[in-house]
Amino acid sequence: MDKEKTRDEEKQQKDTSFDLSDYTIIKEGEAEILMHSKNQVFYNKTQVNNRDMSIAVLRTFISQRKLEHESMLDRRVKTGPKVPDKSVSEMEPPADSVQYNGKSNDGYELLEEMSSDEPCSISGAPTRNLQGKDREELKPARVLEALSASGLRALRYAREVEGIGQVVALDNDKVSVEACRRNIRFNGAVACSKLESHLADARVYMLTHPKEFDVVDLDPYGSPSLFLDSAVQSVVDGGILMCTATDLAVLCGGNGEVCYSKYGSYPLRGKYCHEMALRILLACIESHANRYKRYIVPVLSVQMDFYVRVFVRIYSSASAMKNTPLKLSYVYQCTGCDSFHLQPVGRTISKDNRLRYHPGFGPAIPQECSDCGKKFNMGGPIWSAPIHDQEWVASILADVKSMKERYPAYDRICAVLTAISEELPDVPLFLSLHNISATLKCTSPSAVMFHSAVINAGYRISGTHMNPLGLKTDAPMHTIWDIMRCWVKNHPVKAQPSNQAGSVILAKEPVLQANFAQAVASLSKAQAKKVARFLPNPERHWGPKLRAGRQITGKHVSLLGTKAVNAFSSFEDSDEPATKRKRTEDPDSNGGDTLY
Repeated sequence: MDKEKTRDEEKQQKDTSFDLSDYTIIKEGEAEILMHSKNQVFYNKTQVNNRDMSIAVLRTFISQRKLEHESMLDRRVKTGPKVPDKSVSEMEPPADSVQYNGKSNDGYELLEEMSSDEPCSISGAPTRNLQGKDREELKPARVLEALSASGLRALRYAREVEGIGQVVALDNDKVSVEACRRNIRFNGAVACSKLESHLADARVYMLTHPKEFDVVDLDPYGSPSLFLDSAVQSVVDGGILMCTATDLAVLCGGNGEVCYSKYGSYPLRGKYCHEMALRILLACIESHANRYKRYIVPVLSVQMDFYVRVFVRIYSSASAMKNTPLKLSYVYQCTGCDSFHLQPVGRTISKDNRLRYHPGFGPAIPQECSDCGKKFNMGGPIWSAPIHDQEWVASILADVKSMKERYPAYDRICAVLTAISEELPDVPLFLSLHNISATLKCTSPSAVMFHSAVINAGYRISGTHMNPLGLKTDAPMHTIWDIMRCWVKNHPVKAQPSNQAGSVILAKEPVLQANFAQAVASLSKAQAKKVARFLPNPERHWGPKLRAGRQITGKHVSLLGTKAVNAFSSFEDSDEPATKRKRTEDPDSNGGDTLY
């Protein structure tokens, strides 16, 4: 081990043609990157949760992919031999389309290497026209990180996830590509053998490499809508698309018209807005996939920190694509009591032993709310089918727990996955217990009492990973209000104006007599074992950081903190004049890595 370390250190010293004093070494997981002190390439410490969750999902995907391939081979053995040309799994990219030489791909011109050393690339092209058993072997997964910046995420994939053969990192910014290549060399032989960096527009690159990547990762600074059309075409059948959206102000209803223009859906500003953001993103990805006779199957959908992240598998099937309207719904939200109702876009009927598709029945609700008499706002369409695969969630959580030391953000992702594992999978959106109580102007019952009342009434209920006070239940809204009417009878409220929504609701007698006796299932397994599900931020000012290249000033105190701003200001005062003189006297004195 010591000899290997020495060789790696010697290689790093040989490849390092720049002054390390200008950089800070950042270590995350098994990867290390060099970050310039001037914030010239974007790095967001907060996204460690995102990267750890992605690695956990990717490990499960590699295992699942292997099992599916073995199952396919077993079926072929049972059904007999097929034509040789058709024996390759649909999950594998065509061998002829793979280039591992580190050079240009379909006309993409790469940057000149920053040193005279051999470029970092996979050595040797794969053997083509394989015959017999060799042709049946599952090839290592290929991963595309479409927006790589410093390359930290791609480096972690290459170094930490077994079963990955190649990682392609893209960026259309020359400085970012230079930084990524610098970081690849800095991480030694393993990174150089698996990872390559390209200067390219991700949209064009994905369009010119259809169905070539088992994994495509989209994590833009803002909305991913520009990349979705090309991304769904670049994933192989059965592959996985991992997509982040950080524009929650748009997705959660702050700019409804902008959301509609980007995602084709109108958001509503309910307490469930973060889950609606997830479902809008899923509906948008499905819409793009349908244009190419493809469809998605979500395996995990997460809202954390300041973003939403979805993991979906993509398949091709013209017949299965017809089920898409069954998975979409419009949402009607009352302007008075915040009750919401879903209107499915499509339905099916069986006729003459055939399944026929028709528009959904409507209207699902009257013009005025039956509970409070107010009007409805309409939003959507949203994805109303399950957003998680609970078997995947259980497998991911077990894998994370078995490799605790390999996840820097173990506590957070374990807490989130635990909360997700206890969600009702078939219930879209959620209620807020405090919001319900605020409508009636009453004190709120405890979560255990409310859970018990719903369970005793014959319905299911669970929490949600997006909100500690969120409740997912299949009980209809009139049952929820009956439970609250019974609660208010024992906990009276002050008289309110008769035209308010709460007064109208309480003026009606409950049809259901609620039973608040504690039910056995009122506490989840995690709650019973006192397992943490909602953790505080690990430090102050935890959130998105500045774009690369932007200067930090006094106005960023609320974002980064006084200490960080003062430290950067001190660096500016002491180093900037010397740096300017150095650039003027000799622009190439630091080995060509001076960045303007």
